[in-house]
Amino acid sequence: MGARNTNANVRQPDVKPDAAGPDAAPDDPGSRTLRRGLQVLEAVLARPDGLRVVALCAATGLERAPVYRLLATLMEAGHVARRGRFLYVPGPRWAALQPAGGPPNMAVHLQPVLARISQGCGDAAFAIVREGAASHCIARHVGTHPVQILVIQVGTRQPLGVGAAGLALLAALPDVEVEAVIAANAAQLPRYGGMTPERLRILVRATRERGWSVVGNHATRNVLAVGMAVRDARGEPVAGISVASTLDRMPRQRQQLIAASCQAALRALLPADL
Repeated sequence: MGARNTNANVRQPDVKPDAAGPDAAPDDPGSRTLRRGLQVLEAVLARPDGLRVVALCAATGLERAPVYRLLATLMEAGHVARRGRFLYVPGPRWAALQPAGGPPNMAVHLQPVLARISQGCGDAAFAIVREGAASHCIARHVGTHPVQILVIQVGTRQPLGVGAAGLALLAALPDVEVEAVIAANAAQLPRYGGMTPERLRILVRATRERGWSVVGNHATRNVLAVGMAVRDARGEPVAGISVASTLDRMPRQRQQLIAASCQAALRALLPADL
């Protein structure tokens, strides 16, 4: 399988992934440092209970030395704070921005779900939420298989439906909202593997019939992902989760096993009163 590891989003151990998506920032040193700093900050904000440096490295794909440097800057500015000797948590600048009685922190609720799924199948798992016509990656968990397909990073935004998690969430929406999302993204869709509005409608119908989503060769070439919608206590779709791997690791039978694993993890670990 080693000869296939040429995709920019395929990360082997100790290899840092490039920025994903067609709107990636210019690769000059300043932009690269800012992008990495935002990755670290978003990973910390996604886990207000605290993250160790090793977990931050796994979440961002960065090595320890740059993570420590970025944390020092973020702590100096008050965006990150240290709890005890090893944990890093959101800093005082963010405390005033958290509304009392606000909506649930989906990243916190879904991180254990992603961990169980990823540990079970060995591949990377992702969670997204909807922001208008876009999906926003709020959490991911890197698996144990030697080749990890890191199709998106925490903080990545892309048209809702071009990735498996976003497609599962899109398919769970009412028809009128589905059409509004597709119309809003129509001009951007071809940039994702030649996706078209009609192709996306076909994928939505297939997802509804199957109960979970499958997307291959759209957001990232030679990659296939399986996704599932996350629903709250009222049955409303509030997020999407997915697992991504290379095409040859995703035959039909394994897709079904991963979908079943996603469903089981959600039932076991998602709070009943979400």
